[in-house]
Amino acid sequence: MPLDAQALSQALAKTPGASTDGLQTVHTLLCRREAGAFQRAAKDSGASGDELLIACTQEQRLFFDLNAETEGAASVSERPIHFVNIRETGGWSRDAKQAMPKIAALIAAAQLPAADPVPTVTYKSGGRCLVIGPAERAEQAAALLGEGLTVSVLASSPAGGFGQGRERPSHVGNLLKLQGWLGHFTAEWQTDNPIDLDLCTRCNACIDACPEGAIDFSYQVDLQACKSHRDCVRACEAAGAIDFTRAPQSHKEAFDLVLDLRDVSAFEAQQPPQGYFHARDAVALTRAALALRDLVGEFEKPRFFRYQAKICAHSRNEQIGCTACIDVCSTRAIRSDASMKGKVRQGTTPALPGIVVEPYLCVGCGACTTVCPSGALSFAYPGAVDQGKRIRTMLSAYAHAGGRDAALLVHSQEGGARLIDQLGRAARTDRRRNGVPARVMPLAVWHTASVGLDLWLSAVAQGARQVWVLLTDEEAPEYRQALQEQMDVAQALLTGLGYAGQHFRLLQARDARDLAELDMALQAPAAQGVARAAAFSTQADKRATLELAIDHLLAQAPTAAEAVALPAAGSPFGSLMVDPQKCTLCLSCVGACPEAALADNADKPQLRFIEKNCVQCGLCATTCPEDAITLQPRLWLAEGGKARKQARVLHEMQPFACVRCAKPFGTLRAIENMLGKLAGHPAFQGAAAERLKMCGDCRVIDLHSNPDEVRITDL
Repeated sequence: MPLDAQALSQALAKTPGASTDGLQTVHTLLCRREAGAFQRAAKDSGASGDELLIACTQEQRLFFDLNAETEGAASVSERPIHFVNIRETGGWSRDAKQAMPKIAALIAAAQLPAADPVPTVTYKSGGRCLVIGPAERAEQAAALLGEGLTVSVLASSPAGGFGQGRERPSHVGNLLKLQGWLGHFTAEWQTDNPIDLDLCTRCNACIDACPEGAIDFSYQVDLQACKSHRDCVRACEAAGAIDFTRAPQSHKEAFDLVLDLRDVSAFEAQQPPQGYFHARDAVALTRAALALRDLVGEFEKPRFFRYQAKICAHSRNEQIGCTACIDVCSTRAIRSDASMKGKVRQGTTPALPGIVVEPYLCVGCGACTTVCPSGALSFAYPGAVDQGKRIRTMLSAYAHAGGRDAALLVHSQEGGARLIDQLGRAARTDRRRNGVPARVMPLAVWHTASVGLDLWLSAVAQGARQVWVLLTDEEAPEYRQALQEQMDVAQALLTGLGYAGQHFRLLQARDARDLAELDMALQAPAAQGVARAAAFSTQADKRATLELAIDHLLAQAPTAAEAVALPAAGSPFGSLMVDPQKCTLCLSCVGACPEAALADNADKPQLRFIEKNCVQCGLCATTCPEDAITLQPRLWLAEGGKARKQARVLHEMQPFACVRCAKPFGTLRAIENMLGKLAGHPAFQGAAAERLKMCGDCRVIDLHSNPDEVRITDL
């Protein structure tokens, strides 16, 4: 590929924080013929303590081996080696000669320090494995698993039998429930056959004794053929395995691993728990068996999320508001905890109502953090600050190196990276392929659903013309819909501000068969961007980052707009409309609002609203006893965006003055409604009705000044 070391060195020299050391020479076979150059660099970095960056990803294993064999080179644990792909991502494309700014950007981002480590979740597996399926297949699978696992079999159908030997616990029954994860599965099933396989010795005496042949080598009784002679019971007297009077038995056992051979998986979720394998055919069974053998011991994975219950908009006072994270989770790792108010969770402190995220089921897709409107759920692997710094570094380096019309291509580290590699290799040999364009910078992430609205808009504010997300078969349908809804919101916002073109798009490609379509999609023309790139840093608070991005996009907007209408699905911004004919200013909505968007006024009956804080969770609407509140998704931009950050009055009413002391309390409409509803009640007649028009203090004084009068509380 055409690579100019001097031009690349000059481009990186303009990028803050990027190093140009080692860019004096272009290597063509660094992993083979020129391996000595790598070994010298490895030795020098070992002496200086500097980290080592290699612009090649194909021969990572060879470089690790060379490093280990080089005398004087530091070990990988002492001095990490980082790798970056500049070949398939840019060097092998039709635009290779113009790809220098992108290559500089990729190298600059690769030089960033690693993100801070996150807490981990530990799995402990002792190798207790449950195999579920037809008896014959289950027995074959159990034998395939080898001696490293302790296997039990639950046969959904006894056809084919279990064989003579009692090599493992065997059961025949209906699976009622299976839940858990690696090292912590619980299976519940029910057996209703007279023969207990756990007691059966496989002596075959019952088979010989049965005159109807109702018992075969599955060691289960065919109750349709059985004529109740009970010869089998007498033949099995010593073992006591046959009992026709036994009621259906329920069983519950714990396992570390599960191999399910049935046609339908035990889990409806797109991604089943770790430690569970569903194998419908021989190929899947072989893969599962190999994986299961390695799942004995102790394992760790990152805790992918952070949760702040205080700003969660899911529930208040057992009323449900936002359910976006629960709806999008493909592993069913998130559940509602709306009734936890005042209770104690796990014996610690009183818990807030909200959600519960099970870290052992979470696989780190990050979709919940993308759809969360308040930022209560945030992705931690890496966090938004580190991911935002990486994006800003790439865009800044690209611009400093003379690049124009940058586009960001977000893809997964596994399937997405493979597709990009395949596209680069195809472009090298096939003239019909363009490859990754010079202006398109691939950004590998743990999962494509983990990057959302805050980082997309920040990227555009910082100079990107477009943000594309490449989806493969790795993404569940829930993720695709959620990402599209978020992109619709982002696109509506930019279009409303006057930025021309399509800025956000989902690109879908399953495998190499879709390379032609992907190749064409990447050739899309650049959309309109900001005239001056922003320099702000991404914040840990999602809403704070969104505000920074919106402020800059508004300041650079081609056209001025009073308000931008946003799609109802997925919008984290908006206003409220209050029906003045229904609202009594009971202020229930104020107590329900988790984001302090709604407030009262201590001096007068008013409902006040700060639009910037509203996340459109709907808790105010579901809490309102009069159904007087309607959500209005939008971005309000009056006064240059300042108006949405200030409190404004949504509704106010005339106060009601106490008939005794004239002190205002309540509202005129609320008191009138109360008087109207209680007008026919016998307990609220005469003086009692008059007390309803008094403030709390005067009501007590009036009751004590008339001791002979029957009190309402005595009725």
